[in-house]
Amino acid sequence: MKGRRWRYTQLPTQVEDTLSGEEGEKEEEEEEEEAVPVPQEPVEPQLTEASQVLGVSEIKQLSLHLPARVTGHPWSLVFCTSRDGFSLRRLYRQMEGHSGPTLLLLKDQDGQMFGAFSSSAIRLSKGFYGTGETFLFSFSPQLKVFKWTGSNSFFVKGDLDSLMMGSGSGQFGLWLDGDLYHGGSYPCATFNNEVLARQEQFCIEELEAWALS
Repeated sequence: MKGRRWRYTQLPTQVEDTLSGEEGEKEEEEEEEEAVPVPQEPVEPQLTEASQVLGVSEIKQLSLHLPARVTGHPWSLVFCTSRDGFSLRRLYRQMEGHSGPTLLLLKDQDGQMFGAFSSSAIRLSKGFYGTGETFLFSFSPQLKVFKWTGSNSFFVKGDLDSLMMGSGSGQFGLWLDGDLYHGGSYPCATFNNEVLARQEQFCIEELEAWALS
């Protein structure tokens, strides 16, 4: 008699089962990771005209720190010193009719770029106004943003002779005089900011006020 030939089918061992299970889990994890959407860059703001203070790169960086409620809104140039002259009173007049957020962009005679975001329009006031959305910023040369600390509510105050943003211990985070030519910046409790310009006192080369609504 011829001997019978048996065919053996090798069964997977427990180790193989475990490995194959782990591989399946890894594949599932990889699929899940691939399914996570990649965050997109924010929409670049549309300006009604070119800024003489900030370039496209600086504008995109700054837009990342603006409140979500202004995202997608065009930037409308309400006032600029090169067109409207160096006058705080003129700035107030140009801002009449605007009630939404305002962005102040400044360049001093040292070439330093800095400014402030105000949660509401710049206007004459008897006292301080605004909300915790208000902040100061400076490109020195990288962007630094100084948000509200919560220590006080001295956001913005405007009179005929000066415009002030942030205060504490008798100093202002940003101060501009009535002719919009001289200004100052000092550390203040409102924003715990650094000096925005290269020096505490500076002379303005260009100032722009943009309405973001």
